[in-house]
Amino acid sequence: MSENPFKPSFGKTPPLLAGRDPLVSQFGEMFRSGEWTPARMSILQGLRGIGKTVLLNAIEDAAHENGWLVLSETAHTGLVERLTATALPRLLREHDPQSQRRDVTAGGIAAVGSLTTQISERHLPSQDLRDQLTLLCELAADLGIGVLLTLDELHAHALPEITPITVALQHLQREDRDIAFVGAGLPDNINGVLQDKGTTFLRRATRIDLDSLTIDESRAALHDPIVVAGRSIDSDALEYAALASRGYPFLVQAIGSAAWSATPRTDSITMADVEQASRRAHRTMGQHVHAPSMKSLSATDRTYLAAMANDAGPSRTNAIAKRMGVSIGYASVYRQRLLDAGLIEAPERGVVRFALPYLRDYLREHSVANTLNPTARSTFPEHEPDLDAGLR
Repeated sequence: MSENPFKPSFGKTPPLLAGRDPLVSQFGEMFRSGEWTPARMSILQGLRGIGKTVLLNAIEDAAHENGWLVLSETAHTGLVERLTATALPRLLREHDPQSQRRDVTAGGIAAVGSLTTQISERHLPSQDLRDQLTLLCELAADLGIGVLLTLDELHAHALPEITPITVALQHLQREDRDIAFVGAGLPDNINGVLQDKGTTFLRRATRIDLDSLTIDESRAALHDPIVVAGRSIDSDALEYAALASRGYPFLVQAIGSAAWSATPRTDSITMADVEQASRRAHRTMGQHVHAPSMKSLSATDRTYLAAMANDAGPSRTNAIAKRMGVSIGYASVYRQRLLDAGLIEAPERGVVRFALPYLRDYLREHSVANTLNPTARSTFPEHEPDLDAGLR
């Protein structure tokens, strides 16, 4: 039997990048034409598991396919040093025909045969970041291509590293260099980065919000890899799996992987396989998406979410304030914080709902909502998707 085609891990490219083709094509056309478009400076934002890193990988692949030079990094401590000491010198040496020179170190004209020479590298670590990027852009221009810099996990904690890169990008753009930048991060983290006075230039970047997949995209992301790998899936099981995923890319991969592994030696994946897979996938979602999302919240942020978890569907903001025992104005401060973090949505005035699939159930299962209402219980069985909700 073929290997499990699904990859329920952060940053791992799935077998089918469903729903992101238009974005990848947009970047691919920019790399092919070399023309200036708003995509030249872009920031991808979305919740954990929505596919930010996977899309970054696809954009980098599109750049490579069109001959562009790619610098791929993560906004962690030591970012600038990694660029100036390793990544940039490597690319400069690879693409500069004059990266090495031979210097005479001993001997004289009368004794040519006794000349001693030494090869020295032109591109050494610890040069100025802006100078290195400028030279790389010049070398790329000679080759008729450009330079792409990607930064994953943008976060305000990394501002000392991000700021000098922002300054260099601003100067390179003013000089009309062929350089593109694509960053990615959680919505709240990106807001923290862009609020700093040292990153004003990045505020002009195109913000791309990554949302859930449609029901058709979810079906394709589950069905096609299974068929390509040599198995089939029952039609009712496919529909159940697509709805259970709520269109969330991480859940699509987690359900697909668990369904494949349920009975790996059979030819077809059944409803029983998918039901079992959904239970496993929702627990995995709680561990890898819900729990980390809750970790950075304040106690009052969590209280607001707990008040929402008492409802079976969207919540009225005035009802939330009443449950919290605070004024509507006070509660609205935490409503905005959770909106900025991307954990809740406001589909209409005075109404909020959870943005992360199954976050309500996670809160109830972990007794968070019981702090406000000890009788609160999930209205959805753990093993069944909310079939009436469909996909947003």
